[in-house]
Amino acid sequence: MFNLTFAKDFLLHRLKSKNRHGLHSPFVYRLVDEVIYDKKHKPEYDKIEQQRDHLLIDDRYITVTDLGAGSHVNNNKQKKISDITINALKPPKLAKLLYRLAAYTKPTNIVELGTCLGITTLYLQAAAPNAKVYTLEGCPQTAGVAKDVFNRAGVKDINVITGNFDDTLPDVIAGLDKLDFVYIDGNHQRDATLRYFEWCLPKVHEDTMLIFDDIYWSEGMKQAWQQIKAHPQVTATVDLYWIGLVFFKPGQAKEDFMIKV
Repeated sequence: MFNLTFAKDFLLHRLKSKNRHGLHSPFVYRLVDEVIYDKKHKPEYDKIEQQRDHLLIDDRYITVTDLGAGSHVNNNKQKKISDITINALKPPKLAKLLYRLAAYTKPTNIVELGTCLGITTLYLQAAAPNAKVYTLEGCPQTAGVAKDVFNRAGVKDINVITGNFDDTLPDVIAGLDKLDFVYIDGNHQRDATLRYFEWCLPKVHEDTMLIFDDIYWSEGMKQAWQQIKAHPQVTATVDLYWIGLVFFKPGQAKEDFMIKV
């Protein structure tokens, strides 16, 4: 049922969504034309994909602690790093899109919820090398592999914070004057997603970009996305099916866009 629903949502999105033509918002048109549909190759892509290649042949097992299952009881499983790479990492197409979005935003700080093995984190860091990067991961052993990946890539200035997001995210937000770029991909539940969104709101500004992953993952995530879109502080959203972009542009008419990718 879940797969059928996911496929139905995808087909409906394809029918309803637009490309760059017919967009009446200059801001969103530029975003789509210059960023989302930018197919030009970037040298940084190759360097980061080399790290993915290393992970794809890593046969070590780690204990994965799942803190996002909606229970106070940790769900620990032994998983092979290569299998996690195949099944859990963002595919290159989406990781490269996140790179372009971060490069476009030019953030001074980046907050990522859900480090996994660190490939997406490397893309975000490469897009804004002068930004302070905070990546939060619930599983200690997964975070440990990500740190190894960062070291192998020669990246030293990523702040890896391990623990339950409910405990770690408030401290990260409190330590920043403002939030520039936040990518939320770690706990795919309605209440948790809305909680993280609400926590971010006091620190957003006119150039903030919030990105929510897997907005069609479940009925709960779809409900969370609808509530986020309806929030009075939100002035524009861009639904790319796999991810949703949220903006806070004062003076801009409230609009929601569905874009083909």
